[in-house]
Amino acid sequence: MNDDEQRDPLDRLRAADPAAGVEARDGFADEVVARAAADTSADSSAGSAAPVTDLGAERARRRPGWLLAAAVAASLVVVGAAGYGIGSTTGGATNLADGAAPPVSLQSGADAGITEQGMMPEPSTGDLRMSSPDMGGMIYPYGGGRNQFSASGLSTSEGTAAAYGFDARAASAAGTIAGLAAALGVEGTPELANGLWTAGPQDGTAPSLGVSLDGTLGFWYSDPRIAPWQCADGAETCEPSGDIPSEQVAIDALRSLLASTGRDPAGYEFTSETWDGAVTRSAQAWPVVDGQRIDQAWTVELSNDGMFSASGALAELVPLGDYPVVSEQEAFDRLSDPRFGAQMTTLPIDLRDAPVTTDEWVPPTEPPAAPTPGAAVSWTVNDVEIVEARLGLASQWQPDGSVVVVPAYEFTDGDGGTWSVIAVADAKLDFAGE
Repeated sequence: MNDDEQRDPLDRLRAADPAAGVEARDGFADEVVARAAADTSADSSAGSAAPVTDLGAERARRRPGWLLAAAVAASLVVVGAAGYGIGSTTGGATNLADGAAPPVSLQSGADAGITEQGMMPEPSTGDLRMSSPDMGGMIYPYGGGRNQFSASGLSTSEGTAAAYGFDARAASAAGTIAGLAAALGVEGTPELANGLWTAGPQDGTAPSLGVSLDGTLGFWYSDPRIAPWQCADGAETCEPSGDIPSEQVAIDALRSLLASTGRDPAGYEFTSETWDGAVTRSAQAWPVVDGQRIDQAWTVELSNDGMFSASGALAELVPLGDYPVVSEQEAFDRLSDPRFGAQMTTLPIDLRDAPVTTDEWVPPTEPPAAPTPGAAVSWTVNDVEIVEARLGLASQWQPDGSVVVVPAYEFTDGDGGTWSVIAVADAKLDFAGE
């Protein structure tokens, strides 16, 4: 790996944050929280409170005990339009729009960075051996590893399914950016330069907004003045403190932000996360299409001083028509086809829930013995039994930077891990690339 790839994951995320070091008009954060609370009160008095379901018990059951120290930064960081990176989580209130299915990702767990269970470990240069009191040593089967798949009873019926795309160009207009800036309390006229829309001062003295000319028109907002990790002038270190905003406050703040930009919050599914020892809380709004979450969420992060960070995909989804879709059986066959590269997107349940630690390294006292003539050559192959298939939607970035949301299959194995492959038939896939 090069030097950049060897850096701490959290450092890499911070270095890639275009809003790093940047400091909304005075009182904006308090206004957002107050408006959200007022909206909630009004809805409740009218008998139409948002359908927020407490999933705390379920999330506690699924809390990851497998996170490796080298792969976990015990913090939450907004990472542009992709959402957030998170360690061990607590709590979790969800507005279940229509009981939407979770998003499907076509990225490997390590590349995807986030699942409902938490941050995935970074890939190692070789096999990653893990152990726990009740599991013994085992090799974690990364998506690119050697796997032998088996399944039975999968459907052989082909069909069609709707696909979508982000219309970033239609949203890339001064009026749209100005509307978002106003909703966030960012002052100043939006300017387009160097591949970015920007509004507000970029020197850390006040709230600022940036919008990238990418396929989702990803935006990020920052108010460093109330960021809990912003040290006072002249201070080299500072220790964040304060109460954590409630799930309802965080979700309501995000609902208000969506509504203020002309979006209908009813079309989103909301979640809220924090982590042990945190002083902030995040909330996510996942677009729901055809009963499926789309893996491009809006995210806000709040401290007890208000909302100091936000990100999301400003481009709207537009229909692209129906695409031919392969059968479950053919999609299963793609798991072993190197053209499609099976991607593990969720760790098996045992690895998520068991208290897993890396094997303790014992210094050797001598080199290993010479291989025995005729001995078998070790070539570990993981047996993966597929027990369930689900057709969903997943984002796919195109060579020109545009983003399509296309049918994809998610397979669940017997241990609770999930694997994904694109479901679009070969006839509508451009294998040539550029």
